[in-house]
Amino acid sequence: MTVFEGLQRRGLIAQTTDEAEIADLINQGKATFYIGFDPTADSLHVGHFMALCLMKRLQMVGNKPIILIGGGTAMIGDPSGKTDMRKMMTKETIQHNVDCFQSQMSRFIDFSADKALIVNNADWLLQLNYIDVLRDVGEHFSVNRMLSHECYKQRMERGLTFLEFNYMIMQSYDFYKLYQDYGCNMQFGGDDQWANMLGGTELIRRKLGKDAYAMTITLLLNSEGKKMGKTEKGAVWLDAEKTSPYEFYQYWRNVSDEDVIKCLKLLTFVPIEQIEEMERTLAGQQLNQAKELLAYELTELVHGEEAAKNAQEAAKAMFGGSGNSENMPTTTLKQDELTDGGIGLLSLMVYVGLASSNGEARRLVQQGGVSVNDEKVTDPKYIVHLEGETILRKGKKVFHKILVEE
Repeated sequence: MTVFEGLQRRGLIAQTTDEAEIADLINQGKATFYIGFDPTADSLHVGHFMALCLMKRLQMVGNKPIILIGGGTAMIGDPSGKTDMRKMMTKETIQHNVDCFQSQMSRFIDFSADKALIVNNADWLLQLNYIDVLRDVGEHFSVNRMLSHECYKQRMERGLTFLEFNYMIMQSYDFYKLYQDYGCNMQFGGDDQWANMLGGTELIRRKLGKDAYAMTITLLLNSEGKKMGKTEKGAVWLDAEKTSPYEFYQYWRNVSDEDVIKCLKLLTFVPIEQIEEMERTLAGQQLNQAKELLAYELTELVHGEEAAKNAQEAAKAMFGGSGNSENMPTTTLKQDELTDGGIGLLSLMVYVGLASSNGEARRLVQQGGVSVNDEKVTDPKYIVHLEGETILRKGKKVFHKILVEE
């Protein structure tokens, strides 16, 4: 099985141009490819994870990844898949997010001996002269064709700003610049980026001639990735300060039955033959084993072996009834936050993030979905008296430990 065939069997490939040439480059380890990341937050999240795994997968067989940080395009905002214009960020915020991204990516990608690059498109986009862009780049883009793409159609109904309209030109220019300066001959992106990516390939070939060697390939990166990493508390982050290793493990341990095999294929390095064998026989206890394998593999990739083992042991201890809460997510309250040593259950659930509001907490309690120290509570007026260690449980799988500062 070739590398490219392996990507196909895992469901990673959605669309390509020049498929035979793309497969040949990847299989020989001769692809220099890029994936872009807009620094809209100070941490990567689960939605980025598929792209990082793909980069690592291809780098392991000799291909060279270029991580393009969108410090310049982030100042405009991509309309693809959006119903509203993205919030504008300051240069200082963007730079801070860029620094955070670079630190996190180093855990996945080997940057030694020129095996990979991180570049920031702010380095060239912010230096461009507007008239030069219109003359040298703008002439290669048809407005009618741009408006025919779904990403712009959706935004046209609500109002597409001229600022956002330029995003395709900027992203296309990125590929042109990477091709010229770094020999980048391939670009990867989500299926909602297809129009922007084609624009880059066409720009290279129009400016440099038909012999220019540039290709595009799209993945199930955004359509599938957008379904991942969302919880009641918000995004699942790769930063342990934002999402603890235990919470990260539990997120993957709790994926739906129909998604576990898909996630194993897309996100882990478990051999595809092993996953396909699991897929043929998956049922009952084997389903739980598959989810545990998924959770452990991804937690190890992101947080390391020790954190993965601790998270797995904590989860098994809780579900097994041993009560070992050593690695459980924990909140410590101060004495002055309590009244006579107690606090209302609804307020406590909101405080520790098990509910987004008192209304949501009330519904969970009244529906019998909340336990305090293994005792189900259905009274929304219940007062939790905190002594030593208190364990809140939401449903069957979400635990939180509460301590009181002495």
